[in-house]
Amino acid sequence: MDLQLAGKVALVTGASVGLGRAIAQILADEGCRLVVVARREERLQKAADEIAASGHERPLVIAADITERDAAERIRDQVLAAFGRLDILVNNAGGSRPFDGLGTREQWDEAMALNFHAGRDLAHAFVPTMQSQQFGRIINLTGGDEPVALNGGVPPNGATHIWAKSLSRVVGKDGITVNSIPPGRLHSEQIDQRLLPSEEAQRQWVAENCPAGYIGEPEDLAVLVAFLSSPRARYITGQVIHVDGGARRFSH
Repeated sequence: MDLQLAGKVALVTGASVGLGRAIAQILADEGCRLVVVARREERLQKAADEIAASGHERPLVIAADITERDAAERIRDQVLAAFGRLDILVNNAGGSRPFDGLGTREQWDEAMALNFHAGRDLAHAFVPTMQSQQFGRIINLTGGDEPVALNGGVPPNGATHIWAKSLSRVVGKDGITVNSIPPGRLHSEQIDQRLLPSEEAQRQWVAENCPAGYIGEPEDLAVLVAFLSSPRARYITGQVIHVDGGARRFSH
């Protein structure tokens, strides 16, 4: 199937490793022109070099902390200066925030800034451009909202799902779709180094929780992002689509 993505401009946050890196690669493979954003510039430049080495236009690299108050506007201005448009925004940056105890106000603020406000600010910064184009795709990588412990990274997931549904109702008439994807256990920095850091822990988790029988790869999610980014997915909006191998939906 031709996803009709050739020439579309796509921005992926958290694009230096893991899910973001896989999403950037598959969008490049589908013909998108890319903007990649992350804090770790060295890794981001390496990712851009690898995408270029695979035969695609080298992405525009923006090293930024998206939680800074003016980050969304600065990123928007750089993207529009380079390409004059943005068709696809993938809000991938975020992460788990387990607390010892109840967490401080500063810890809760940081968790909300990273996992909710940053993506919302970026979307709001680019919505006017997408409205003028009468085309846009906003895809949020979130997470489960059924915690088993106190984790500052979980409440922002629910907030994002509600905000995204609300936004989808406002911009649907403009050819813009807004969807959220909570990843299950997929091989990534967070899963392989923190949550399930050993082969034994991964085998046990799969045996107890995952009907598919294995932990997924980043590409298992990236293919859904590519489809939702496509003009062919025009009637899918305001949705929360889990990619988790059928696993029990809870978060640590």
